[in-house]
Amino acid sequence: MTSHPYQTVLITGCSSGIGACLAKKLHEQGHNVLATARNKEKLSELQNTGISTFSLDVTSQQSIDELVQTLSDQNTEIQAIINNAGYAAMGPMAELPMEDLEKQLSTNVTGIVRVVQAFSKDMITKKAGLIVNIGSVSGILTTPFSGAYCASKAAVHCLTDAMRMELSPFNINVVDVRPGAIESSFGDNAAAGTEKNKQNFKLYQSIYQQIMKRANASQDNPTPTDEFCDKLIDGCFTNTPKPIQYIGNGSTAFPLMKRLLPTKLLDQILCKKFGLNQL
Repeated sequence: MTSHPYQTVLITGCSSGIGACLAKKLHEQGHNVLATARNKEKLSELQNTGISTFSLDVTSQQSIDELVQTLSDQNTEIQAIINNAGYAAMGPMAELPMEDLEKQLSTNVTGIVRVVQAFSKDMITKKAGLIVNIGSVSGILTTPFSGAYCASKAAVHCLTDAMRMELSPFNINVVDVRPGAIESSFGDNAAAGTEKNKQNFKLYQSIYQQIMKRANASQDNPTPTDEFCDKLIDGCFTNTPKPIQYIGNGSTAFPLMKRLLPTKLLDQILCKKFGLNQL
């Protein structure tokens, strides 16, 4: 069994990609993994390997409360949380449906706070624990047609900073992982949501393919999921993890661009890249 204290790990968003990969790897290392997703049926492969699986919708307080009660009935104490569940609403801010913006923030921002408030109580009582929030370099470098998603990840960085300081008296390590491009189904899901809203984007119909290009951008030369998960586990599951960790292709280059390039020049580069100079 693993020697460090973070034995029982709750992971959100395990139906595919990063969440599923983390669940498998941590299980193989001897952790008691609690893998969750909105649709528990999508966790059958993980369940077949002996991983405990549960239904959890991070946008629903009722769903969270039900899992809290289930774990309490099982006398399960959580030592680590990985907030991985995410959603990506793509499209121009002037025409993005409000329900998509609200879902974006409910999943990526308030969803994290709901989970931490509900499942960190054992850590606070024992004065030991780990919380890993999955941010993104998109929260640092904003690109056209991803304003809602970028805003949600910037918010993740801010609330993680606050949590890190506020939970430090309880000896809880809070880590902000900021991935670059990582191999996953993220692009497919973002593209599907974008296609659903195609008729709403009237101002940008002539460059609609550029909106789709942004939806799929995370899968341009992505870091393999296995490699990303190995680095996350090695970097976070230690007694003294770095509070902010950049992992994956573009994770250091994009923040560097944001910091070094004048705003007008960066705007010009990104407008050209995503076809806004064609309007």
